[in-house]
Amino acid sequence: MRIAVVGPTHPLKGGVAAHTTACAHHLAQAGHDVVLISWRRLYPRRLYPGEQGVPGGVPDDEPYPRTSHPLSWDRPWTWTATGRRLRGADLLVLPLVVPAQVPALLTITRAARVGGRARVAVIAHNVEPHETHPGARVLVRALLRTADVVITHSAAMAEQARALGARQVRSAELPPHPPGGVPPFVRRHGRVGERLAVLALGLVREYKGVDVLLRAAAEVPDVAICVAGEAWGRAGEEVRRIAAEPMLAGRVELLDGYVAGADVPALLGRHDLLALTYRSATASQNVDLARAHGLPVLASSVGTFADQVRDGVDGVLVPPDDVAAVVAALRRLCEPSQLERLQAGVRPVDVEGPWSRYVAALTRAPEDGGGSEPSDE
Repeated sequence: MRIAVVGPTHPLKGGVAAHTTACAHHLAQAGHDVVLISWRRLYPRRLYPGEQGVPGGVPDDEPYPRTSHPLSWDRPWTWTATGRRLRGADLLVLPLVVPAQVPALLTITRAARVGGRARVAVIAHNVEPHETHPGARVLVRALLRTADVVITHSAAMAEQARALGARQVRSAELPPHPPGGVPPFVRRHGRVGERLAVLALGLVREYKGVDVLLRAAAEVPDVAICVAGEAWGRAGEEVRRIAAEPMLAGRVELLDGYVAGADVPALLGRHDLLALTYRSATASQNVDLARAHGLPVLASSVGTFADQVRDGVDGVLVPPDDVAAVVAALRRLCEPSQLERLQAGVRPVDVEGPWSRYVAALTRAPEDGGGSEPSDE
């Protein structure tokens, strides 16, 4: 098929940009004629106050060669012009991250379908936004009802999509796309230092519960925490405030700023554990990222984490927003035998299987009558 993927890619940064780029590569590898249409400017400053592009302009992953960047959030004529250019496409693949993107995606879709035949597959990274905004549900509902197929990354998100009127929903596992690809698997054996070295990686936001991790670590002296990622807004202020408390003196490292893909392997290599103590979640590749580097995971039982982490085998699951539960988990993990047992349970990451199923979910024609299809997870 002739496929147009319309979403963020390099030089824009972040997990969705990496996923969009990987989608284009894998669709092309499956034999389709694929172009990637992206953004010069994706968000207004008030929605994303940090730097939107990769620092220094160095790609985290191999860029897709047939990429153009005609779109800008504040220039609606670029949306219409892009849709017109895509009228010959058989399939539009539209990643949805935040409701603010919906007007552009709807405009592109309507322009592409004038006299055209394009089917639309929406990849709903978030059906319900992490932070609510006025009119968000109205916008998301409009896009999902326009789509021929909606791809979600969990059963819970599939239910949300159906509730908002999606005609057909396919739930597919979020396939792994770590920065730089999946490295050769190396199994860990014991701690890397005197204290249990715990990493919290990524943009610091309130729903990610980094403050919960720090409050718990304050009660477990044998734990050292590294928070690596952009920390802005109230969530960043709270993390900096807790990190400065006397009980955490000398045990917290704040690496405030975007972590480039080339720096991720070394950062993971000097830690024993990846912490995902989220208050809420949809789907994340961070469990796969940890496994690819031999790390067990401490995660809240939200989103897809409960399906990805085998509690007591390759990680530990705790209730969300529960400092006492994180304290208890960290104390157990400080015991060398407990950490080594979880390290022994970490499995290499399967890349080909999840991506093959994901491409099939995106490209398979809608079933008659709409509705939901069995999960590909």
